[in-house]
Amino acid sequence: MKEQTVQVGELALNDSGAFKIGPFGSSLKKSELVDSGIPVVGIENVLPNKFVKGFRRFITPRKFEDLSGYEILPDDVLVTTMGTIGRAASAPADLGRAIFDSHLFRMRVDTSRVFPSYLCYALNSDLVASQLARMARGAIMEGLNTTILRDCSIPLPELPEQERIAGRLEQADRLRRTRHYALELTDTFLPAAFLEFFGRRLKSGPFRPFGELVKITGGGTPARERPEFYRGRIPWLTSKDMKGDFIWDTEEHITDEAIEKSATNLVPAESILVVVKSKVLMHRLPVAIAKVPLCHGQDIKSIQCSGNLRPEFARFVLKFHEWRLLKLARGANTEGLTLPMLTELPVPTVRPAEQEQFAELVTRHERLRAVQRESLRQTEHLFASLLHRAFSG
Repeated sequence: MKEQTVQVGELALNDSGAFKIGPFGSSLKKSELVDSGIPVVGIENVLPNKFVKGFRRFITPRKFEDLSGYEILPDDVLVTTMGTIGRAASAPADLGRAIFDSHLFRMRVDTSRVFPSYLCYALNSDLVASQLARMARGAIMEGLNTTILRDCSIPLPELPEQERIAGRLEQADRLRRTRHYALELTDTFLPAAFLEFFGRRLKSGPFRPFGELVKITGGGTPARERPEFYRGRIPWLTSKDMKGDFIWDTEEHITDEAIEKSATNLVPAESILVVVKSKVLMHRLPVAIAKVPLCHGQDIKSIQCSGNLRPEFARFVLKFHEWRLLKLARGANTEGLTLPMLTELPVPTVRPAEQEQFAELVTRHERLRAVQRESLRQTEHLFASLLHRAFSG
């Protein structure tokens, strides 16, 4: 039997409230929210194919009676209409009484035709995303509306096949989430180990100024009107490349001539790289270690350590002072981190042997992270392949 294709709107119950957007304006005022009671579900609770409990807004039972038309029942499909639009998840059986807010809409599905989790995977697939983008093209789309979603088409096999597909996707999805969580846990280990090893000395010293232990190098940008400067093999780093703890390569590369005819410098491997001027300093301080010789722009400073300071240890000293440095960078009379802000940082005196021990721990930790990242990449690929196979259109 040939698999049929249906519009999403055909899979809702034949009920006037089957497609419904949450209460707007005067229907639910902020002043009517309370600290505990019946939860109000929002976009923060709806991730792709996953309903997340943990509520921050509530209403009273009396208010719930007024808004009972917005109640969420088990197997209702909730879709985000604002933020990252189109995320879908089904309500769990153990949710209890709850309503949804104006940034979600609820689809009450006909479970005799569609398996709710199958529908959620379909709504979160590239097949539906491409249709949403096509329907919204040429229009100002501040949020997702029910008409657009109703008109999206998805393949609809028989219910047993839907359940089989959803089951396989759930297994792959659970595996990738587990591996992602394992990687997140691993990322918390080194900061905790650093404080365990050196926490007392970070607070009580003795200290030396950072500037006495390092050489700090500025950067520069080769002329953009000379495109031939950017056709070389030498990595040229900008703040956009500062996405991890170690830098092995960059998006752009420059030539030897570009170095000769600009203010940039070739800095050695094992240099510490710090973003000193960027909007990212509003919320975090990117610090990494170069694993290859490279050049960088003026939004970054590179730090070469003396024989008494290991770069792995020095990098964590900088991260320990992250919030202090960010506060200085946001000062009224500065546009980022200045040289004195870095050179005056207090560095605890730690024997080279102890720093070496910590550096070895960093190396082993990075090997573990590399294995975990590859494992996560494989599970992400598996999930994406299964999703594409199920909803390739």
